[in-house]
Amino acid sequence: MLSEEIQTALKTDNAILGYRRSIRFIKLNQAKLIVMASNAPDKIKNEIEHISKLSNSKFELFSGNSKDLGILCGRPFPVSVLTIKG
Repeated sequence: MLSEEIQTALKTDNAILGYRRSIRFIKLNQAKLIVMASNAPDKIKNEIEHISKLSNSKFELFSGNSKDLGILCGRPFPVSVLTIKG
């Protein structure tokens, strides 16, 4: 399940939160999984999807919005992009 994988990555400190940090990490070809909130802006969605295809990283769309993803991560703020290290 996606939520369990996110929880495990957060506990083991293998998760990167945020658009800018995720972009940098994906470009280094070190991302195993990229999770994006369903309400992320189209520009960000398109860019992350494109870069993830180039780096052969798995991309999944989170069923909830960015607030739900932030709550799942235990953060008091919305999270639009989360990257799990590979």
